Amino acid sequence: MVSQEQRRRQLAREKLERQQQRKAAARSKTQKRNAAIAGGIVLALVAGLVVAAVGFFDSDDNGKDKKDTAADPCARPAPGTPSGQTWKKEPKLTVDKSADYTMELATTCGDITIGLDAKNAPHTVNSFNFLAGKGYFDHTKCHRLTDQGIYVLQCGDPKGDGTGTPGYTIPDENLKDPKLKGNVYPAGTIAMANRYNPQPPKGESKNEDSGGSQFFIVYQDSELPPYYTPFGTLKGGEDVLKKITKAGATAPDPQTGNTAPIATVVINKATVKRS
Repeated sequence: MVSQEQRRRQLAREKLERQQQRKAAARSKTQKRNAAIAGGIVLALVAGLVVAAVGFFDSDDNGKDKKDTAADPCARPAPGTPSGQTWKKEPKLTVDKSADYTMELATTCGDITIGLDAKNAPHTVNSFNFLAGKGYFDHTKCHRLTDQGIYVLQCGDPKGDGTGTPGYTIPDENLKDPKLKGNVYPAGTIAMANRYNPQPPKGESKNEDSGGSQFFIVYQDSELPPYYTPFGTLKGGEDVLKKITKAGATAPDPQTGNTAPIATVVINKATVKRS
């Protein structure tokens, strides 16, 4: 017959085992989350993997995790849907490399102003000028928000899942920008997502020069390898980014590991103007 003391010790052991199991599960979950976040931006435009930068776990109709309780701080999107247009080749280079260009993003969360670097990233700025003029970015959602390890909001995908492209790619540019010290993309940097893979399987390419339309806004200094074209700088809208990041990100998608903003971040209208 089991004594009371033996029963007490047995219960204590079982309690300790349960605690250890919970801790191990939590560590495993954290490790998987961090690994997924790091990989998600390195291959931000790989289908399902910036990068773009982008549903998550059990989601409701708005693509938000049902366990998330943070209120959506943003307004409803303007009526309309992404055009989904594609083109066979990069548009002809027409931007003036000596001129200043500005991109205005009128979003559901407020206006974001970006200064574009036509001098050091002419192909990228030229592409954005072309796409914005075609209404390509209008009604597209910013589909990825990372808030651990790297701190970026990723936008520019008409499909909203990280797989959308304009049908063409543009070359990598400005990868030796002196602002990228110690492989750190400073807060306020606007850079391109791409499909670059520094260690591809044997026989496959590294997918250099694979930028399309997806880009990310760095809202806090982030350590990243210098593979992503820096082509602009945040000039206005810091309060908008704070609103978005304060609302937080969803839990990682079990298949892609990507996390999305809880806030409904939609670009109602994008315009590029020569200053």
